[in-house]
Amino acid sequence: MLDILAIAAHRDDVEQTCGGTLLAMHARGWKTGILDLTQGESGTRGTAEERRAEAEAAARILNVAHREALDLPDGNVENTQANRIKVAEVLRRLRPRVVILPYWQGRHPDHYTTATLGYEACFISGLSKLEIPGSTAAPHRPYKILYASLYADVRPSFVVDITPYAEQRLQSLLAYRSQYANQSAGGGLFVPEDDIRERTFATARHYGLLTGVRYAEPFVQKEVGLVDDLMLLPVQSI
Repeated sequence: MLDILAIAAHRDDVEQTCGGTLLAMHARGWKTGILDLTQGESGTRGTAEERRAEAEAAARILNVAHREALDLPDGNVENTQANRIKVAEVLRRLRPRVVILPYWQGRHPDHYTTATLGYEACFISGLSKLEIPGSTAAPHRPYKILYASLYADVRPSFVVDITPYAEQRLQSLLAYRSQYANQSAGGGLFVPEDDIRERTFATARHYGLLTGVRYAEPFVQKEVGLVDDLMLLPVQSI
């Protein structure tokens, strides 16, 4: 069973948007994991098998306790009942308290579809009368759903300080040599290898500056937060 599960459309999405957060949570003693919905068979670069090996290497760098991939079509993730049940089966088996999803708007249809699919799978996973073929796990509904908003032009609800893990986070992304090593295929779509470090650290630096830390990753939550003690609120106002 896991404490935190990050769900993403593609292998390497988590590394880009919340890999530092998974490292920070692991350091606090929480058990983390990743669910990739597709296997990468339709990508401009690399093969599904290459992406699998790279994802396993990245998982070791991120210190996650569990990583698996479903078989949804790469480039055609759909929010169907069959797909919701596939995700719900994983949720019931791994029983995370926190689920991290992609932000619900974006350029790639797989990403924003995964946000809705993941949310609805979290809901039906808790239905006591929903039977999932082949599964004996009891119903389970995650307590908290968060959205990784690194590439969304929105104000985050909060950020996570990833300063001690910024370099390790970058190394998890660079484990995907089929995607980020310099090559002619997809040259106009992919960030040049020489620019990956600068872009990755610059984005994290931007979100860190919002709260007075060096590097951070942003998240959005839809519900209103609750504060018990005003004297313990972090981040100085002026």
